[in-house]
Amino acid sequence: MEPTFSKERIAFISSDPDSIVEFSHLFKEEFEIFHFDNIFQFIQWTNINDAVKLVVTYSDLLGANGITLRKNCKNVPKTANVPFILVVDRITEANRNIALLEQFADIFERPIHIDDFMMRARYLIQNPPRYHKSLVKNQSIFPKYSIPLSKRIFDIVFASLALLFLFPFFLIFALIIVIESRGPVFYAAKRVGSGYTLFDFYKFRSMRQGADAMLKSLKHLNQYNGNSIESLDDFKNYLCKECKEANSGCKSKLYMDGEMICEKIFADYKRIKDGSKFIKIENDPRITRFGKIMRNTSIDELPQLVNVLKGDMSIVGNRPLPLYEAEKLTTDQFALRFMAPAGITGLWQVTKRGKGGPMSEEERMELDNEYAKNYSFWHDIKIILRTIPALFQKENV
Repeated sequence: MEPTFSKERIAFISSDPDSIVEFSHLFKEEFEIFHFDNIFQFIQWTNINDAVKLVVTYSDLLGANGITLRKNCKNVPKTANVPFILVVDRITEANRNIALLEQFADIFERPIHIDDFMMRARYLIQNPPRYHKSLVKNQSIFPKYSIPLSKRIFDIVFASLALLFLFPFFLIFALIIVIESRGPVFYAAKRVGSGYTLFDFYKFRSMRQGADAMLKSLKHLNQYNGNSIESLDDFKNYLCKECKEANSGCKSKLYMDGEMICEKIFADYKRIKDGSKFIKIENDPRITRFGKIMRNTSIDELPQLVNVLKGDMSIVGNRPLPLYEAEKLTTDQFALRFMAPAGITGLWQVTKRGKGGPMSEEERMELDNEYAKNYSFWHDIKIILRTIPALFQKENV
């Protein structure tokens, strides 16, 4: 009589709808599967729940759910020694070697062979690896951004002189903020910077207390919003354009809750349902009167000079993002913008902000990626000089 194998809790991390359905279909009888779209969802869930026995991630090796995920989880106690399996579309000798060097326990190619995967998964769950801390710290080859020495020296000198000059004004601003509304003078929130690293981001408080809790009720005012949709039911009878042209039924079937839908239609639904990647609200009702003045002149950003001295940010770079925005930018298409430093000012701020025309998500992402690819010291100087007139922009955002 063969021994029975009880269901173990495992995590499957992927933002690809097809892989989600495929993995659940193959292994739902064998495992208790918890699905996460990205690293942020998984790490936040792990902090308040019991650890899973195995993590499976479907991603390009250099994507955010690939090496970045593995690197971040090495520093989380509950996942430091949990085995990780990487699933890719095609295995090469190079990505196999890199995955093993980055301490993935194994790598599989789609479509997954059920028996091979189950044999390996059971072994890893029963014999979890134990990674030495020195290996965890020193072996990663992920291409993390490193600030050039000239840029770092400039940042320290610029930020130090600016803080020294601005200190009396800081006292005046603090007094006005305290008089106008209750709450602290400074606002600190978690932001995602270079390499998806988290840090405390400092600003003068320009909003009333409880502003974060009000955000959900104001999402309909988001300037980046597209269409909205409430239910997948509206999509279940639709076929994508390719399926209609073939005139022979759906070529990309998915099964959700036992019902067949078109994969491409489901992807459109998921994109719309998830909402915009950025949030930008004109005439935001959460902002105080003095807060509007600070935002229109970017005074509220000045405490980030402390972040620059700490090394969290640079004077020029891509804006660090809140978690609710960064967690939607973990695909390979968007990961490049996180290979540049987080900055107080940057290319997208001086390109279109305050010039009357709205900026789409795609335009903003293209500018962030462009800066990440084309950094130079003199390029930074030009952006700083262009920032001065942008400070007095008319957008009330």
